[in-house]
Amino acid sequence: MKKLGIILIIAVCILIMPKFLLAQDVTELNQQIEEKKQEVDDLKKQTAIYQKNIRTKQEEAMSLKNQLSILENQIAKTELDVKATAIEIEQIQLETRNKELQILETEDAISRQKLILSETVQQIHQADSQNPLKIFLSNDSLSDFFNEAEYTKELQNSLQKTLSNVKVEKKDLLANKQALEDKKIQFVQLKEDLELQTVELQGENEFKDQLLVDTQESEQKFTTLYWQAKKEQEQISNNLVELEKKAREKLKQIKSDKPQLTDSQLSWPIPQNKITSTFHDPGYPFRYLFEHPAIDVRAKQGTVIKAPAEGYVLKAKDSGMGYSYISLIHAKGISTVYGHVSKILIEEDEYVAKGETIGLTGGMPGTPGAGRLSTGAHLHFEVRVNGIPVNALDYLP
Repeated sequence: MKKLGIILIIAVCILIMPKFLLAQDVTELNQQIEEKKQEVDDLKKQTAIYQKNIRTKQEEAMSLKNQLSILENQIAKTELDVKATAIEIEQIQLETRNKELQILETEDAISRQKLILSETVQQIHQADSQNPLKIFLSNDSLSDFFNEAEYTKELQNSLQKTLSNVKVEKKDLLANKQALEDKKIQFVQLKEDLELQTVELQGENEFKDQLLVDTQESEQKFTTLYWQAKKEQEQISNNLVELEKKAREKLKQIKSDKPQLTDSQLSWPIPQNKITSTFHDPGYPFRYLFEHPAIDVRAKQGTVIKAPAEGYVLKAKDSGMGYSYISLIHAKGISTVYGHVSKILIEEDEYVAKGETIGLTGGMPGTPGAGRLSTGAHLHFEVRVNGIPVNALDYLP
């Protein structure tokens, strides 16, 4: 029995000591993580105030003063988004370190359990290798003999318990390793978000500066400028409707040497990313000119655009430093439009297969294809059914 007591004391020491060493680090990390979370929450509350200010100004009459106020609030909001993302990156780094410590602790626990297993197996082996009669005769009393038998039974129970503990520890180890990989993916995504938000902030500042240059702080020039932009957008939309009607009539009489359109299941034309403006978005900065007929998807300048389904190129308009766009027609009355395109890589009437590259994204103010109504790099993506804009998210996986 003394041997079992010694084994148990050693086992307890082996299991507990490393936990004392890691506890302080883990506690400190958890405290820092909570502080970062609170900082992010505070920034998001401030962001909501700016968002409310933007919507209030959008409900007022169109004017240069209001537009500048909207832009100033948007810039302030984006600045807070940049700060929040930077803090979230720090938080992820702390959480990653926390997971690494948990993995080390679990690996240590498994090693310690293996030491206990080894010692226990040796004790069982020694007990099993002795002749029962010899054990009986070597003990001074019947009581000692039964104590020895009970000791062997307890060793076996200890072995079973330790084996169970190892299984649990291994399961925890796998879970922590997966969580660590997830944190690493989050870290990469947040770094990309931070980079895009920083560029977005730069674009918004450039747009505001250019607006002041173009209008020379004149309300009359502002009104003229923006009504021209509204007229241009309406004309593009109406032209696409007429072009699509004619194109579909031609498709009905298409010759056998050209592929028939059958697949209308859309995929994302660029890697799926944050939607910065939704369909008919109430927060759209130019809503007083027209309802936003698309979704705006955050994308680095020059991101490859791929055809979301097979189709024909309805329009490929390169407007130089103006608004450049591409439109494709697909099966079952569906068509798509890609706005603020910095480079067009297909030609009108050309057949494109699903996944084929058709152009590159743009949107940064003052760059080719961006046009007047873009405050940062993104893809303007429309889905139309029988010529009428619908919510693109309803047609994407």
